[in-house]
Amino acid sequence: MTRARTRRGAALTAAVCAALTLTGCGVVPSMPGPMPDDVVPSTVAAPTPTQKGNLSPDGFDAAQRMAVRIRNIGCSSLSTGSGFAIDETTLITNRHVVADSADLHLSTYDGRDIAVTAAQTAALADLAVVRTAEPLPAAPVLADADPAPGDAVSVVGYPKGGQLTVTSGHVIGSTTDPLNENLGEVLVTDAPVEPGSSGSAALDSEGRVIGVVYAKNTTGQSFVVPVSTLRTLLADTTAFAPATSCTSS
Repeated sequence: MTRARTRRGAALTAAVCAALTLTGCGVVPSMPGPMPDDVVPSTVAAPTPTQKGNLSPDGFDAAQRMAVRIRNIGCSSLSTGSGFAIDETTLITNRHVVADSADLHLSTYDGRDIAVTAAQTAALADLAVVRTAEPLPAAPVLADADPAPGDAVSVVGYPKGGQLTVTSGHVIGSTTDPLNENLGEVLVTDAPVEPGSSGSAALDSEGRVIGVVYAKNTTGQSFVVPVSTLRTLLADTTAFAPATSCTSS
């Protein structure tokens, strides 16, 4: 009986020690060292554009720096769009991207958030001007004239509010604006666009702005307000009025 108890006790001790070996049986852990003082918090890397379209390397670099993601926080909804800088504190987008907002949030290609000071919309075309409190990374050159059919076009923006995307195609021709009858002629291209691409810059192969994307049709063609219209409206001090806000209704 005593021998049996002794054997059982020895076996129990061995089993306990074997189990504790997995966690350092019989070893007292040493005290941790001092807290490091050179730790730098990690940052989220900026998304990589999906492609470069018809742009040259230099034109592509400039294009991604001037593109801006826009989030329109309304009183009961959230929508996204795109825009592009035309000077240090001014960007262009669509009227429908900024309309009926309670708050507009802008972010740049490198992840910076930019505060908005004012937004104005045009009555004639689906265009808007947004003023910023901080400098935008870069601004492109506006082309001197509208493109011709067959000319290359690249669209730079944030479709569906996602990562910066460049799509490419060609100018098909022009047509009467299907959404704004008073505007006149708009460009038609085969460069793919998606919801959220509204307000994107349409660029030529040299990276110059030839227009502003504002719609697409069911066959995948995109519609672009031509740069000639953009230039005309920017030169007219009466063309833009304060954007509507859902908080004022």
